[in-house]
Amino acid sequence: MRILKGAMVAALAAVVAMPAVPALAQTPRNTVVFLREIDADRYDLHRSTARSAGEVVGMMTDTLVSMDFDGQTVRPGLAERWTVSPDGKLYTFHLRRDVTFCDGKRFTAADVVYSINRWIARETRSPVAWRAGPVKEIRAVDDYTVEYELNAPFSELLSQLTLFFAGIVDKETVDRLGQNFGSQGFNGTGPYCWSSWTPRNELVLTRHPTYSWGPPIYQNRGPAHVERIVWRVVPEPSARLAALQTGAGDVTQYIPTVALTSLRRVPTVSVLTQPNYFWDFYMGFKVDKPVMNDRAVRRAIHQAVDREALVRAVWFGHAQPALNIINPNALDYDAQSDAMVPRFDPAAAQRTLEEAGWRMGSDGVRVKDGQRATFLTYGINTLENQRQSEIIQQALRRVGIEMRIQLFDATVAWGRMATQEFDALFLSYPYFSAGDALSLYWHSRSRPTPNRMNWNNPQTDAWLEEARSATDPAVRRTALANIQRQLAEESPWLTTARESLFVGVSNRVTGLRAHGLYGIGVYKALDMRVTR
Repeated sequence: MRILKGAMVAALAAVVAMPAVPALAQTPRNTVVFLREIDADRYDLHRSTARSAGEVVGMMTDTLVSMDFDGQTVRPGLAERWTVSPDGKLYTFHLRRDVTFCDGKRFTAADVVYSINRWIARETRSPVAWRAGPVKEIRAVDDYTVEYELNAPFSELLSQLTLFFAGIVDKETVDRLGQNFGSQGFNGTGPYCWSSWTPRNELVLTRHPTYSWGPPIYQNRGPAHVERIVWRVVPEPSARLAALQTGAGDVTQYIPTVALTSLRRVPTVSVLTQPNYFWDFYMGFKVDKPVMNDRAVRRAIHQAVDREALVRAVWFGHAQPALNIINPNALDYDAQSDAMVPRFDPAAAQRTLEEAGWRMGSDGVRVKDGQRATFLTYGINTLENQRQSEIIQQALRRVGIEMRIQLFDATVAWGRMATQEFDALFLSYPYFSAGDALSLYWHSRSRPTPNRMNWNNPQTDAWLEEARSATDPAVRRTALANIQRQLAEESPWLTTARESLFVGVSNRVTGLRAHGLYGIGVYKALDMRVTR
């Protein structure tokens, strides 16, 4: 595993400090190159939860409703207006009549019915089908009216329908491509259309020429100003920084935090931010596996890891240390649960393990009932995961716990993390409220993914159901607070950091504004222009 040592930090700083020399011939005039660290495993919006999939799919599709830059206000999308029944179970969407897919096919209510039903179908096995709510039936009243009927109220439905999973796709294209949909082609109504994909290298999008129905948060509703977008995978941070400064790349949200301060001083680059952004890094534990099934071990891990020092070392002060499983700025955050999370205290970690019967072995690894305190951790091979895994590994070794690490390329990592062959994992995730975050990971029906911790607790399920169907905000808030306190006690994962959003943009590009929906830095990009 590659570890970022002092020499590499110095190299990154040197790259940022070097004069930025424009390379006008490197990128065609009306093309914008987005630089990113990893590729997605696929671009099927119903079968991937990867941010790297969503940032592209969001440009190729539209949703019934859209999210404003404040991260809270729902705006029109493919639906120009909607109504909700008094009991909160029936949403009626009135659709635009001027929308077409990239292949020219006319968009109708039948496409909405097909796309939502595909998303929630059992055979699709979408890990985020729950985001569509407790659907009773989706039906087309006529070509431009959709009734979305629920079995129970779902107060966050409209917000959920702004996410890329709720994008509308063409049935004929899905049927034609089958399992290759999202890897060999795509057909949506978004401002950009699928052109080509070379895995682990680049994905190319071209402008949808008749697009004119963009979200009202943009001055330009379409067509997009930029003709062509290239999503280029550049795994090495120094190469991404050099490309951004020399004209070989134009936009990236994958900026190594060690370079942020220096990058802000580069005259040819702007750094955009977005305060309304929730994205957390965590280390999750499979609570039904040996070693990880002992709450004492999980709590000792919390006590052994100095999260403030970890964030300083890994994110260089450009992230926030985390305690609770929910960001304090998120809706329905429970402050009391913060006091219940084990704090950094290596001596207390030693005592916790001793009291639970874990005795130090001759090799420095604790043993209980013949079981060594060792576990295997999976993760995606990113710079943050490389660095935090080494730091945590060293901290755990000091208290007698052995952590083994395997990091994988993103094209295969998601498949590996859907298995039961590991004991813990490093991941990060976006959310917009406590209800959104807790529903994503902690319901038993979400096993084995995204509930990769295999958390299976009837009381948790009951509280989640109560919160999801509550029409009284106080009832919802109490149920979600109960879950946060339960998880603080049981410690099924270690939240390590709360990421901040930074988007680097070369002076070749104007009109961009950082968004942050589902962690995606650039949303639609309809106001984006190329200056030269």
